[in-house]
Amino acid sequence: MIQSDNNGILLESGTNELEIVMFKVAQGTFGINVLKVREIINPLPITDTPNGHAHVEGVIRLRQEVIPVVNLEKVLNLPASENPSQNKFIISELNQMKVAFHVHSVSRIHRISWEQIEKPSELSQGGLGHTIGIVKMEEEMALLLDFEKIVVDINPDTGLSVDRVKSMGPRERSTKQILIAEDSAILRKLLHDTLSEAGYNHLQFFENGKMAWDYLEELSNKGREAVDQKVDLIITDIEMPQMDGHHLTLRIKGEQSLNHVPVIIFSSLISTDLFHKGEKVGADAQISKPEIVQLVETIDKHVFEK
Repeated sequence: MIQSDNNGILLESGTNELEIVMFKVAQGTFGINVLKVREIINPLPITDTPNGHAHVEGVIRLRQEVIPVVNLEKVLNLPASENPSQNKFIISELNQMKVAFHVHSVSRIHRISWEQIEKPSELSQGGLGHTIGIVKMEEEMALLLDFEKIVVDINPDTGLSVDRVKSMGPRERSTKQILIAEDSAILRKLLHDTLSEAGYNHLQFFENGKMAWDYLEELSNKGREAVDQKVDLIITDIEMPQMDGHHLTLRIKGEQSLNHVPVIIFSSLISTDLFHKGEKVGADAQISKPEIVQLVETIDKHVFEK
């Protein structure tokens, strides 16, 4: 049984906190957002898949579903487990698909603030390419992994695609100004390419919610007219160091000179049972990655019908 630091109390929306499941691969300590975890199970028999990716062990059958198994020791290039009897499968749901991540052991759940998570420096990124951030805790540091990138690296078709927006009808989108908070450099480039292909050329990117909020707060202090000159719509991810997308949305909707600006949450964490969190903080729309066509259609709806 996985222990929790918080006695199982559910997080309120917009508190800038998250719960992470801590696990081990070799001697490394890693974390995954609880919102991505459906269950943690003992390893099941794996069926090989011919000509599969080197990081995919095969598939398992869990109740009525067939789920691919990703071996994190191979993804992270770490040694094999010294005690296979402790191995676990973390069944996760992201980008509208389920994946089993094979890890060496699972310890406990920690509640932390996004302010405790630092983005890896450029100097360390070479060895931390699959990392969202470094979690600073009293007893140790852990790496919060970028599971979306791990999945997209294995199957690029699960990511954003410029081709998906090429078939959309033309519309005068070039005058609209969109602010985007997204911590992943790869996704920032993909969003830039896909939204530019759709005709949205005025895109301003921020690496996390705090940087976006600092900019918006500065505009807000100058009044609504200053806001309207610079921002027509805001897109935010949920998982970001320093300030997450729910907390950013809550702040925007609580500020008189900003709350009229549409906010779209664009995240792999959008699911039926989590949709209410975005509603509670006042998001105008929530789109699950990688539904880029739906994102463009939703942007159109809000910027042309304001």
